[in-house]
Amino acid sequence: MRNLASLSAIALIASAAAAQSETLTVSWWGYNGDKLDANIIQPFKEMCGCDVVFETGNNADRLGKLQARGGKGVDVIFLTDAYSQIGVEQGVFQKVDPAKIPNLENIYPVARDPQGGFGPAYTVGRIGIVYDSATVEPITSWSDLFRDDLGGMVSLPGITTTAGPMVVVQAGMVAGTDAYEDDAPAFELIEALKPQVVKNYNNGSEMVNLISTGEAQITMTQDFTLGSLKNAVPTMTWADLEDGDIAVLNTLNIPTGSENVDLAHEFINFVLSDEVQQKEAEQGVDAPINMNVELAPEQAAMWTYGQEAIDALNTMDYAKMNAHKSDWIDMWNEIFGM
Repeated sequence: MRNLASLSAIALIASAAAAQSETLTVSWWGYNGDKLDANIIQPFKEMCGCDVVFETGNNADRLGKLQARGGKGVDVIFLTDAYSQIGVEQGVFQKVDPAKIPNLENIYPVARDPQGGFGPAYTVGRIGIVYDSATVEPITSWSDLFRDDLGGMVSLPGITTTAGPMVVVQAGMVAGTDAYEDDAPAFELIEALKPQVVKNYNNGSEMVNLISTGEAQITMTQDFTLGSLKNAVPTMTWADLEDGDIAVLNTLNIPTGSENVDLAHEFINFVLSDEVQQKEAEQGVDAPINMNVELAPEQAAMWTYGQEAIDALNTMDYAKMNAHKSDWIDMWNEIFGM
């Protein structure tokens, strides 16, 4: 018996040592970093006995680095679905094993497998228009973004951000055309908007800074920035658009070159857990995708919360968008002199 006990003790020590030696590399935006560290990273490190390191940057930069490294260097990557779809098409992600992510059964069906087996969404967001109701007349439709009384107030998302190509699609809609079929009217409208634009932004932190310093009063953004915007300028208001907001599913993907695949699955499962999803929603970090999260009305007001709200969002055809993106980047840069 003493021999068996000794062997068991040695095995436990070896297992703990192996876990301690593992380092999970996570690629994400770095936005709301303090809250993400407290809600996800520190408790996960305590649970797994491993270390976690980061790579930060916007979608385009981080996906570009991953592609350049042949899918290596990162174990889990956070991306908006517009960019993770590019990664899927370019073969830098591996399929996940649903059996290793039991919390999948607790999230809304739309988020469980949005891209054919390459990973779940951990939040459902919306992209819409935000404005300072103290200085701007109410905005009630996408056409209002192109009003001529907004001179020097607008900050648009850069064309390489998630929302940038959506400006083209929405401009086409306002111009009465399908931008995927004929993008000229959309870019004519964007060029007419140029005098209203104070600066385009490339990430959420830059956009919040433009609003907080008073350089801009109107922008098009994803709802996870609303809490920071209202903290900076309490009168910032999410526009109630009669033609609806745009759905965004932020996904979790495991690159083909991950060196810690089991630990990556464990991390994804933790991000989808009731506890993490509840804290993230209550603290204004991300909208919950977990169906067990319960929010007070004032907490739910800032999020896409519940099946009915999810069903009301407009969706984008990312395959068509990605096919046009290169041309749209050139046309956009020609207008804004980049």
